[in-house]
Amino acid sequence: MAVPAEMTSRDLSGKFRMSKTLSDDSDEILRLQGVSWFTRKAIGMATVYLDIKHYKDENGIEHIDIDQSVTGGIKGTSEYRALDWEERPHEDHVFGAVLSKSKRVPLAEVEREWMKKDWLEESLEDGQIIFTCAKADPSKNKQKWSSEQTWGFELVNGEKRYTRHIFFEGPKDEIIEIRLVYDYLGPI
Repeated sequence: MAVPAEMTSRDLSGKFRMSKTLSDDSDEILRLQGVSWFTRKAIGMATVYLDIKHYKDENGIEHIDIDQSVTGGIKGTSEYRALDWEERPHEDHVFGAVLSKSKRVPLAEVEREWMKKDWLEESLEDGQIIFTCAKADPSKNKQKWSSEQTWGFELVNGEKRYTRHIFFEGPKDEIIEIRLVYDYLGPI
């Protein structure tokens, strides 16, 4: 289902479901991140849901808190992003120990062409796109990988959808570019 016409990257709050038919396959990325075959197959069979809460704190710092669940209400991973470019540690049962940071950046400053293409104007707040970076925490995680993402809206099959463009680099310098596409299910 398309997102409401008035939704912009200023407020991504809502309930979403990853579209298996419109999203690119992420299994190889999960494999290179060290996710077990069994867990990858379970993720591949499940439907992934996101509950996104987007807000500014008392200091004016933008936050995007995302709680994932999968088919049957099983808790998935959580992403708590402050768009202040401060690197923060995170640990979960799927990806292990991760370091991540997020910010808004002018689209012209995004290096990778894959991450700059096809965005609708409402993806850009004051000309800036949501940009996130994550990597395996080398002090705690035996896998070496990194990921860059841009988040926003684009037209997919003629409908405005929330999407993520992902540039992934694996432990042996493998490069994977995928797009995740989400169905909008309504407000939180």
